[in-house]
Amino acid sequence: MDYRILPVTPFAQNCTLLWCEETMKGAVVDPGGDIDEIVKAAAQLGIALEKVLLTHGHIDHAGAAAEFAARLHLPIEGPQREDAFWIEQLPHQSQMFGFPHSAAFTPDRWLEDGDTVRVGKVVLEVIHTPGHTPGHVCFFHRPSKLAIVGDVLFAGSVGRTDFPRGDHRALIDSIRGKLWPLGDDVRFICGHGPMSTFGEERVSNPFVADGV
Repeated sequence: MDYRILPVTPFAQNCTLLWCEETMKGAVVDPGGDIDEIVKAAAQLGIALEKVLLTHGHIDHAGAAAEFAARLHLPIEGPQREDAFWIEQLPHQSQMFGFPHSAAFTPDRWLEDGDTVRVGKVVLEVIHTPGHTPGHVCFFHRPSKLAIVGDVLFAGSVGRTDFPRGDHRALIDSIRGKLWPLGDDVRFICGHGPMSTFGEERVSNPFVADGV
């Protein structure tokens, strides 16, 4: 599996292109906006996109999902169904944050903890990680030890929990109980900012380091 990170929207959200190197079939994770740039990057890389994956329903991650999927005739998979209320509020979110109009939608497939999604011959494990939002999910590719964690964890920080139905205790439990067991050597792509490893965050992250 290979990947390319594409910061999109005024929030510099890390949209990720993932693809199977054998089949060159790929997925776009969290297309919050800037559809033309994402399509252009996929074409330049020779990726045949086959689905949209969503970590959660916030505007900077899901805002362009419906239009992107409709334009390329792709299914949308994720997040977990507890984020339905966020997706239903996308038109209001887009107005509130000054984004282009974003349509509400129903994903073709809600994801649950323990599910898998396929991209070409690549299999990603689905991990339900509530806290930032109640239906947030992460995607994990075990063979390459790569996780896409959305807004759960960042290099040196953790996701906000002051939004409706945010839960700080649940967020910390998701990180320590579901992400750390995957291994210290796991690299992760977060929703904003640079990549890091779980091991590095266990040493230095002021919110979730061991012993905090």
